[in-house]
Amino acid sequence: MARATARHILVATEDKCNELKAAIEGGADFAQVAKDNSSCPSSRDGGNLGSFGPGQMVKEFDKVVFSAPVGVVQGPVKTQFGYHLVEVTSRQD
Repeated sequence: MARATARHILVATEDKCNELKAAIEGGADFAQVAKDNSSCPSSRDGGNLGSFGPGQMVKEFDKVVFSAPVGVVQGPVKTQFGYHLVEVTSRQD
């Protein structure tokens, strides 16, 4: 069964999500940006969500985590919770 580890940043607006993505692409540390901006409790751990399988996260999130290249920040990804930046840190298919 497929497994992945990922980290994310959750914010309320698409504009904020795009602003943070640009900062990370410009060299800002993902974990620090998560700690400073994410509304998810995972922000305390730099946005780290640990290891999970398909179907354990909301559909929109799952789709990105199990298809995106490892190590490339994806987003904004809109879910019922808000807007996410997602980075797959490892995946076993």
